[in-house]
Amino acid sequence: MENKKLSNLDIEQEYNQYVEQKIPKPAYLKNILWAFSVGGSICVLGQLLINFFKSMGFHQEDASTAAVIVLVFMGAFFTGIGVYDELGKRAGAGSIVPITGFANSIVSSAMEYKREGFVLGVAAKMFSIAGPVLVYGFGTSVLVGLIYFFLFR
Repeated sequence: MENKKLSNLDIEQEYNQYVEQKIPKPAYLKNILWAFSVGGSICVLGQLLINFFKSMGFHQEDASTAAVIVLVFMGAFFTGIGVYDELGKRAGAGSIVPITGFANSIVSSAMEYKREGFVLGVAAKMFSIAGPVLVYGFGTSVLVGLIYFFLFR
């Protein structure tokens, strides 16, 4: 029998081929359809809520505000009872992008750190996920507002 010595490059290539065979392939089409369906359904629910509040006599802006409040409450409530996280496992970005995803990120953080107390746990860590989004969102809105003020007033 011939003793064959493999180089590091051969071993690395062999290992990469082995890993490539073992990594599960994502079902892109299925994931896209789930994200589109769930995200779209949340948006349709939002529009239905707006229409409902307008039929109750609210003006457009007030109806939109009320719909956002209801959607944030629903996202927080369903996160609290564990339903939203199960939905997120299937829907991915479809459940993260709408306003309900924002509520989910805040409530999830609050629930995770509640053992550390209300001040140093819940209050301090509640915005650990949503905080950077808020900071950059506010910063961008201020920058765009300043540009608009100085160029288009």
